[in-house]
Amino acid sequence: MSTPIVLRGMTWDHPRGYEPLQACTAVWQARHGVDITWDRRSLQDFESFPVEDLARSYDLIVIDHPHVGQVTREACLLPFEGALDFIAQGSVGASFPSYHWRGKQWALPIDAATQVQAWRPDRLDQAAPDWDTVRALAREGRVALPMRAPHSLMCLYTLAAQLGEPGKVEGPDLFDADVGAQAIALLRELMQDIDPICYTQDPIAVFEQMAQPDSRIDCVPLIYGYVNYAWQNFRPVRLAFADMPMLNGRGLVGSALGGTGIAVSAFSKHVDAAVAFARWVADAEAQRGPFAHAGGQPGHAAAWEDDAVNAAAGNFYRATRATLEGAWVRPRHDGYMPFQHAASERLVAGLQQGESAATLIADINRLFRASLSA
Repeated sequence: MSTPIVLRGMTWDHPRGYEPLQACTAVWQARHGVDITWDRRSLQDFESFPVEDLARSYDLIVIDHPHVGQVTREACLLPFEGALDFIAQGSVGASFPSYHWRGKQWALPIDAATQVQAWRPDRLDQAAPDWDTVRALAREGRVALPMRAPHSLMCLYTLAAQLGEPGKVEGPDLFDADVGAQAIALLRELMQDIDPICYTQDPIAVFEQMAQPDSRIDCVPLIYGYVNYAWQNFRPVRLAFADMPMLNGRGLVGSALGGTGIAVSAFSKHVDAAVAFARWVADAEAQRGPFAHAGGQPGHAAAWEDDAVNAAAGNFYRATRATLEGAWVRPRHDGYMPFQHAASERLVAGLQQGESAATLIADINRLFRASLSA
């Protein structure tokens, strides 16, 4: 009798990151006898920890798309081969192509996210339709914005795109100097009326604070959507989500894409078993079934369009779909990840110290040029 296969997987430490994978694993084990143990790392580690180190210890790894340039050089992941149309055609927004690099598919999207708007439906009649409304709410002390690295840079990305000049991922400069300075000016104006603790908070920290009855936060104009907070009884207060606010009448284009994909380690001793699970968990059946029902935020349109999935999540998916479909894919070249952290920290320091927007954009563009030749 053969020994049952047990795979090791690594995901991120939030219910949205591990509970859907555990639920899908239970279904998969019942069907195929293959078990997967899931370890977790913090959101901060997820955004920065070297994938190669993880690949030497795990069969399956949940990653985000800016890592693909680095993992291509390191050859630490196995590209997915064979027909993938059944996943690609169901992908929402640019989730599927964001993991495609140098002609190969390095991960399959299992979670789709971008910067959208979160709001308190018990205290606001509607989400903020535009940035003028956001500014008015901020002056009343009712707005928050997660600015801990890398989220400060994500806000800059989204605002620059909303102003009509998204970042140029191939360089040499990432930002148009004038537009980038305008985006920084918007951020600075907003942060003057926001609790400075936001400089130390990621989206999870802001949501945890916002979802308390005594919180003063009624609107977060740019934050990566977390469907869990739209579920009844997940936290004391149920939050609502909407498309990002309009800026200068422009459409819902340019929000900085997030989300996660599932990848297979090049060092795995059970490649076939790992690939089979990855392909199944990224497809429609799992995504709108056990993945969504366990609090996941699927990357497949079958779930985003499902009536039951939307009903359970306060219409989270339909309310933010337009922003996701228009999202912008961050740079993914080898050398980008250190830039992302350095530029985020530089932006926060400059905002806190009152440096000129022109100086900040020049420094961020300089860091980006250096990353292209790293």
